[in-house]
Order: sequence, then structure tokens, then C-alpha cells
Amino acid sequence: MALDQSFVGRTYPPTAPYEVGREKIREFAEAVGETNPVYTDPEAAKEFGHPDVIAPPTFVFSITFRAAGQVVQDPQLGLDYDRVVHGDQKFAYARPVRAGDRLTVTSTIEAIKSLAGNDILDIRGEVHDESGELVVTAWTKLVARAAEEA
Repeated sequence: MALDQSFVGRTYPPTAPYEVGREKIREFAEAVGETNPVYTDPEAAKEFGHPDVIAPPTFVFSITFRAAGQVVQDPQLGLDYDRVVHGDQKFAYARPVRAGDRLTVTSTIEAIKSLAGNDILDIRGEVHDESGELVVTAWTKLVARAAEEA
């Protein structure tokens, strides 16, 4: 069953603040094989004009994907998460994510499409710091695969 088009434009409440820790950034950088010292060494980050270590570009995915959970779990939307696969991801940065940032994410449904029985859901997550400054916008595309015929 196709998702309801009236949900396009629906915005969900901001998430609780997520405090970005220096150690979380280091762990993430190591996990993805990132060796740039601006991700692990505060002094190296300062040499490049940052107040502390910064996060690799895809670090924010874990925060925005968790926030998109509000959309996915909305019972009124009726998305069958058992059939969902991650279709695409992109980011537009206003500034790097830094250790010490307290970030909130506001998720908005940008588009709902049906194609060959699949539901395609585009979610925009706007990430702001505690002063309200936009840090990054993330777009997540989810595909709910068509139910298999018996």
C-alpha cells in the first residue's frame, strides 16, 4: 500500500541534544580508517583553525539516521520498516561538526514516491548547534520494498 502523500512537508520535533565527544570522533575516525590528525589531535585541529577536533563528514549520519527514526516509527505514516533498505545519503555542511557541539536534529519528509510497488521516502534532517546555528543538512532516502507476491 502506497504511503500517504499528505505527509510530504511534515516536520517532526527536534531531537534531544546529542553531545559530540572527542573520544566518539576518534573512535569513528579509526573505524572508517580516517588518518587525518584533525579528527584525533586537538593541536592539529587548532593548526587548521578549529577550536577542537572535528568529525569526519559521515560522522553525523548516526545522529541524523536516529532522528529519522521519528518518521519511520510514526504509526500514522504506516511505513513497514521490515521491508526498508537505505537508498541514498548526502550531506551539505555549513561548518564541521566539532567536539563539544550539542546538536539537535529536526526531520522533515521531503518526498514520498511509489515506483514499481516500492515506496521511496526522502527525509531531510537539519542539524543545529545549541545556539541555533545550522551545522549540516542531511538527506536520507529510504526504500520500502514491495511486498512479495504469494
